[in-house]
Amino acid sequence: MTTKRVAIFDVDGTLVDSNHLHVPMREIHRAVGLGCVDLIEHLLGDDRDPDVDEQLTAAHHALYATYFERLPALDEAGDLLRALAGRGWEIVLATSASGPELSALRGAIDADDVILGAASADDVDDGKPAPDPVRQARELAGVPSERAVFVGDTVWDMKAAVRNGVVPVAVLSGGIPRADLEAAGARALYRDPSDLLRHRDTSVFADRESAGETTVPSR
Repeated sequence: MTTKRVAIFDVDGTLVDSNHLHVPMREIHRAVGLGCVDLIEHLLGDDRDPDVDEQLTAAHHALYATYFERLPALDEAGDLLRALAGRGWEIVLATSASGPELSALRGAIDADDVILGAASADDVDDGKPAPDPVRQARELAGVPSERAVFVGDTVWDMKAAVRNGVVPVAVLSGGIPRADLEAAGARALYRDPSDLLRHRDTSVFADRESAGETTVPSR
């Protein structure tokens, strides 16, 4: 049995403070984390004119791209990834971002020296809350579900983790209420990456979990 462990991280709102760049209104904010097609359907319904979807997606990409040089990582996001890698965790990203957007997000995190890879929108048929991105991230690391943790900031992240059988851990930095994340399956919650970094010795990432299934300590 493998002794490897993988820490899978969402990016927008989890490691990079970028949710507000996608969403100006409350209802749209709650849809962050869905892929473009699913987000549009979630907001506009399935009776919309689908011919407009590509125009909306292109407009979003064009506007968001103007911020690529200014994307701010959340406090100690890169330090968290390096600390976990130092404890033997494989680090993989699972995100609906792809192409230049994903490159810009990785540049903001500035931890490519410890990031094994990323499961992006280009790599799966269905985005979160489907389990596909989490499963793809695990497969990149060659780790079974019982040896994996997924850290995210949205309801969709938590649902994807639950559906793939990995431990769902949430951060509140994306602006989603604690109750919503817990209802979606979050088994531990932290304020942001820096809070998780400070509590790593009492978290699912504690060194004592170097063997056997990954479990979440009480907090």
